[in-house]
Amino acid sequence: MRFRLTIHASGTLVVCAIFIGAAFCAGTSQADTIVLKNGRKIAAADIVESDGKVTYQTPAGEMSIPESIVDHIDKNDFAYTSAANAAESAAASVHVDAAAISPVSGYDAIAALVIHSDAVDYEYLARLDNQARFGAAIDIAKDDVAHHAAAQFLVRRGNTNSAIDQYKQALLFDPQNTGLLLNIAVLYLRQSRFKEATEALEQARRVAPNSADVAKLEGWAYYGANKLDQAVSEWQRAQKLRPDPDVAEALEKAERDRSEEETYREGETAHFDLKYSGAATPDLAAAILAALEDDFNDIQSQLDYTPPEQIGVILYTNQAFADITRAPGWVGALNDGRLRIPVQGLTGVTPQLARVLRHELTHSFVGQKTRGRAPTWLQEGIAQYMEGLRSGPTASALLEAVNAGRSPQFNGLEGSWMELSGDSAAYAYAWSLAAIESIVDAGGMGDVSRLLDRVAVDPSPEQALESALHENYSDLTAQTIQYLQRQYAH
Repeated sequence: MRFRLTIHASGTLVVCAIFIGAAFCAGTSQADTIVLKNGRKIAAADIVESDGKVTYQTPAGEMSIPESIVDHIDKNDFAYTSAANAAESAAASVHVDAAAISPVSGYDAIAALVIHSDAVDYEYLARLDNQARFGAAIDIAKDDVAHHAAAQFLVRRGNTNSAIDQYKQALLFDPQNTGLLLNIAVLYLRQSRFKEATEALEQARRVAPNSADVAKLEGWAYYGANKLDQAVSEWQRAQKLRPDPDVAEALEKAERDRSEEETYREGETAHFDLKYSGAATPDLAAAILAALEDDFNDIQSQLDYTPPEQIGVILYTNQAFADITRAPGWVGALNDGRLRIPVQGLTGVTPQLARVLRHELTHSFVGQKTRGRAPTWLQEGIAQYMEGLRSGPTASALLEAVNAGRSPQFNGLEGSWMELSGDSAAYAYAWSLAAIESIVDAGGMGDVSRLLDRVAVDPSPEQALESALHENYSDLTAQTIQYLQRQYAH
């Protein structure tokens, strides 16, 4: 069993149970729960009680604890692996809105002239740009409104890059418009482009030094860029200007992180910014960075996407991981925009840790490439596939379930899986992996990459599937069944 704990930028905690496909098979490693006398629980595999110690396997390798602190061990029917599920990055899920630009007389009429026949009238925008070049305040205001209306239409269509271009065009004639700057900053944040967001917000701050909105967004930009001191400073300033419960929760979390990490060592590569406690050796930190860089290059090639900023990685002791994340004892790793991994007792990258790193990193790629819009079945299927899991051990059970009339419904696997029973969750993860395998079998990783591109812009995952692969959910279900029968039913 593994669990995901994702902390969104709003501070909301999302915990998802994850059961890997091997749960269907007899003879696999079983997930057990070690219940300590203090009430804490540890999910583990291959537990051995010997010589006064309890030794067990975790996502970070072999661990042991004194037998004297163990109350009892509960057996479980599900195979255990890491809680390696990233979802979208914190910046991609920013739950804040930018202040609207100042309206002008006739706003609705101008917006109607910009957006009609379900499209942007670029000729009309060009005429307004020409008028704004002469510098008349009313013409500049109309131009601002027009480009804002076009940008919001494009955002609703999922075309964030074009929306950013609209704000850039308006800023050419009105570079001190705080509303425009805040709106473009929000779009940069959703794309994890923290440096560009910060530049826009610094410009807005020069215009409106006492804006709580500017300070709030700057906090998100700095937090996403792993600059905790600046994030804390900005959120403290935002709270003084205008108390906000979202900011208060984010600030508390950032201060907790900063307090823990102030004595941590640091490491850095082109794509990762790593911090690690003194319990982790420099050699282990270097090995983890090397493994992540290798994974980064491979995933980048396969998914045809490059995250625009460095990805933060934090290596903890087991206790620090529990204290900082406040995650349940069964959580083996966490991704909230930064990869948070307990590595106590390790001196090198074990096979288990390597899988955790690759799985976590895949979620970061998928989340950012889709701007946080990937459905759960797609996220989990791709992450498991990239981790190296395949459907061989679960194919028979999946086909038996299908034959018994329990075919899955993809539209029911798009959102949270928290309400699923143990068997249903195991089925969901195994089925998601099989679906991705069938897509790769039919068209290679290029089809997966194109599907992610469409998920980022289309109104729904099924529409993205139709746009990218010319099939709907029913077609994908049939394709997955046929793939399992052809590949594994012997």
